[in-house]
Amino acid sequence: MKLNLIQFGLLPGNFDVVLYGIGAVVLLVIAILVINFGVIYIRALFSGAKVTFTELIALRLRGVPVGLVVDARITAVKSGLPLTIDDLSTHYLAGGNVQMVVLALIAAKKASINLPFDRACAIDLATKGTGKTVLEAVKTSVNPKVIDCPAQNSGKSTIDAVAKDGIVIRAKARVTVRTNLDRFVGGATEETIIARVGEGIVSTIGSAETYKEVLENPDRISKTVLDKALDSNTAFEILSIDIADVDVGENVGAKLQAEQAEANKLIAQAQAEVRRAAAVATEQEMIARVSEMRARVVEAEARIPIAIAGAFEKGHLGIMDYYRIRNVQADTTMRENIAGEGAQASPSGAESAKR
Repeated sequence: MKLNLIQFGLLPGNFDVVLYGIGAVVLLVIAILVINFGVIYIRALFSGAKVTFTELIALRLRGVPVGLVVDARITAVKSGLPLTIDDLSTHYLAGGNVQMVVLALIAAKKASINLPFDRACAIDLATKGTGKTVLEAVKTSVNPKVIDCPAQNSGKSTIDAVAKDGIVIRAKARVTVRTNLDRFVGGATEETIIARVGEGIVSTIGSAETYKEVLENPDRISKTVLDKALDSNTAFEILSIDIADVDVGENVGAKLQAEQAEANKLIAQAQAEVRRAAAVATEQEMIARVSEMRARVVEAEARIPIAIAGAFEKGHLGIMDYYRIRNVQADTTMRENIAGEGAQASPSGAESAKR
């Protein structure tokens, strides 16, 4: 043994120094462990949730808060939940809330709800960033919550629907729901429940013959909507739908009829204007045709002297014949003048007769 130490450059007198050095290093490591994990180890030991230094060192090396995980396990073990350090640290590394999961498991156990650790972790991760927690989901499963429909942050105070008689009905409902933990992961949220209930209310009111039927039996709305199984594929189970308020709004039917009548009047006026414009165009066309016919008559009358002159040249018309024609024309003109004067004088004669 001494020969081996000499070969390594150690003198026989320094052997005790080496042993002391190794012992000092061991004691230093133990002191560091005691300083870092001693209090946590003793707390877990006396709480009945014993952990090993190896597990504590592993947590520190993985960057997991040792105190957080150990305290969460102490709480779980004290409540009768056999959770391990690996289970809690794994969920923490996945981005979950370890303390909230433990509290949710304890609440579920106290309420006799079967909630496995894996499902609780899945719910916790599903609610991350939504402002909700797995503990809230468990509490809602034990104590149902009430959802206003429409939601208070939607900017609407009532759900408006129109009955068949055209009267607007303004309704407000309150939906009592309970969390369904088996469908919480992947199930629709409260917004879907509110939307479905609102759609059911609008459909029920719209199928009513008159608004009086809705006012007389407001529970008809809740019964009809509740029978539609609106909580399918959602994270909640609807327990009841209560109509909190029903008011009568404006007469939309009469308003629409008035608007339709106004539109029909404008259409009729437009069609009448089209017919008037067509009549005016036809009248102008007739006036133009009359003027054209008069022009043709004047043109034909202008050819008469030429025809008479031609008859004179060919010997078909004598001078006496010409004078007879002129006499006939003069007689005709005189008769027309007399007839015109008589027509103008007849009103005065009638007035003298009256006198």
